[in-house]
Amino acid sequence: QVQVVESGGGSVQPGESLRLSCAASGSFSRINTMGWYRQAPGKESELVARLITFETTHYADSVKGRFTITGDSAKNTVYLQMNRLKPEDTAVYYCNVDWVTAEGRYQYDYRGQGTQVTVST
Repeated sequence: QVQVVESGGGSVQPGESLRLSCAASGSFSRINTMGWYRQAPGKESELVARLITFETTHYADSVKGRFTITGDSAKNTVYLQMNRLKPEDTAVYYCNVDWVTAEGRYQYDYRGQGTQVTVST
């Protein structure tokens, strides 16, 4: 099984920055993908960014050029640097993990508790 600890949310003004962290732990062979989803009130969850095998990045169009996802494979941790934040980035951000069990089975979509990001004047 896998667990995650998310941190780094908060309240900022438009144009400011925040950095989210997500650390995975537990009993598994390896982490395959770590990333962030977000959900704003009244809206569906959407993928923000993900890091595949700690090498390949993927971003939602709405955050390209403003957000950067990086990772530390030794720590099973990913970071989401969010710059030039906009009010429309306001949402609960959830860390999402795909992993491989000790038996070699791929498991998908473990999601953390979430951290609130609020961007307002």
